[in-house]
Amino acid sequence: MKSDNARKGMQQAPARSLFNALGFTGEEMKKPMVGIVSSYNEIVPGHMNIDKIVEAVKLGVAEAGGVPVVFPAIAVCDGIAMGHVGMKYSLVTRDLIADSTECMAIAHQFDALVMVPNCDKNVPGLLMAAARLDLPTVFVSGGPMLAGHVKGHKTSLSSMFEAVGSYAAGTMSEDDVLEYENKTCPTCGSCSGMYTANSMNCLTEALGMGLRGNGTIPAVYSERLRLAKQAGYAVMELYKKGIGARDIITKEAILNALTVDMALGCSTNSMLHLPAIAHEIGFDFDISFANEISEKTPNLCHLAPAGPTYMEDLNEAGGVYAVMKELSELGLLNLDCMTVTGNTIGENIRDAVNRDPEVIRPLDRPYSKTGGLAVLKGNLAPDGSVVKRSAVVEEMLVHTGPARVFDCEEDAIAAIKGGQIREGDVVVIRYEGPKGGPGMREMLNPTSAIAGMGLGSSVALITDGRFSGASRGASIGHVSPEAAVGGPIALVEEGDSITIDIPKLSIHLDVSDEEMQERRRAWKPREPKVREGYLRRYAAQVTSGNRGAVLKDPEED
Repeated sequence: MKSDNARKGMQQAPARSLFNALGFTGEEMKKPMVGIVSSYNEIVPGHMNIDKIVEAVKLGVAEAGGVPVVFPAIAVCDGIAMGHVGMKYSLVTRDLIADSTECMAIAHQFDALVMVPNCDKNVPGLLMAAARLDLPTVFVSGGPMLAGHVKGHKTSLSSMFEAVGSYAAGTMSEDDVLEYENKTCPTCGSCSGMYTANSMNCLTEALGMGLRGNGTIPAVYSERLRLAKQAGYAVMELYKKGIGARDIITKEAILNALTVDMALGCSTNSMLHLPAIAHEIGFDFDISFANEISEKTPNLCHLAPAGPTYMEDLNEAGGVYAVMKELSELGLLNLDCMTVTGNTIGENIRDAVNRDPEVIRPLDRPYSKTGGLAVLKGNLAPDGSVVKRSAVVEEMLVHTGPARVFDCEEDAIAAIKGGQIREGDVVVIRYEGPKGGPGMREMLNPTSAIAGMGLGSSVALITDGRFSGASRGASIGHVSPEAAVGGPIALVEEGDSITIDIPKLSIHLDVSDEEMQERRRAWKPREPKVREGYLRRYAAQVTSGNRGAVLKDPEED
């Protein structure tokens, strides 16, 4: 046992005295020590129930012969952090989570781990840690929130943000907004649409790192407590069989996850997180893989904000396994990949059934023949940009319009809510990338304001920042290179014509090469927005969005 390094032999007598102080018995000192990474806190709705999940995991581990030991991981609520300086601290926590989990696991020589995350950066951060540590590891999330109900319709957090935009446009009263406020988020759990948290929890199943239902069983269902106990049993089986995380998180598994992503219509943030997870196993993940896989992968689901269904509906329809079963019929998945069940993907999904063809479209009538995400390139984004194609209305798939240029999110929101944005405009928000933000803020407020003001089918938004999974419309993020390093987005001027052609995977600034060269000669780097603290160090180390915004390796310049 790895934990023997901390507990066995005369030289470890001082350590054993400290285990005694923790209340360990002699019998426990002989058993595998399983770290349970708890993301419980009292500020994130997706995490307020995780204490109960953790207790169930502990029971499962103990019943299966291990010694469960809990230690924490942080998590930020993107919804609460949205629209102010706090959002700069969201993406950056992903690396803090991975690094701190690595520190705890190695310092205390755990034999295995159960990760209990739920929200946007928390899930990928712990997947990065799992890949880095290569211990037997199982994930069990806190689960999604149930949908809200307002005026006879299901709602989710994106509905709330769009209600604020509708109020600004004068189409919704203050009382209407208050009703949304009181009814949109009715339970604990990760927000109820296919936003980033739920995207990553579903992709954890596709990767093979979570048990069936990890991404879809609602937070308030007792079935999730049973799942947590099963996760405890499963990690002990992995330990006995010597199956580490890197036996599961492989190049093939990551490509499986990207394929499932296309079918589900996941958040664009997955195009930050999958490359970062791949980086941990030495797989150079080019975001253009998305187009290759999208070309042959049908989009089978339109969950909120792309459509009228929610995570609870996907769960009842058969969940991620049912989606994977559909994809397997086309030969799109590597079915030999190992999973935390000890069985392969193919064995896991053999008996999966699509119980609701309106929630999970069958192969003969998909929402589209291509996947939910697309990577666009052109002279405005030479290294790529990302759009959630499945959430773009038909009339905006091809669009040309004048650039309305803003150097921060706040200025753009003021212009949108102030009625300064017109039909046909292309809103450009720059200097919000990983380095320039710093922290690559999500742009749910401006996208929701555009939708709420009735401009969602006529206005595009382009940024070197990123979008919430709750964003919809022609919202193109991750523009790389970013403005802070002199990317072409820094050279756009007010009124320039921009052409977006999503079917042709193109984004183009309609300015001559000669003019671009002239502008580049005149461009000067901006002063850093942050000069102290963690964000200053993050900005100095972070790479581009097209690389997953991973931190530079020590040997890089």
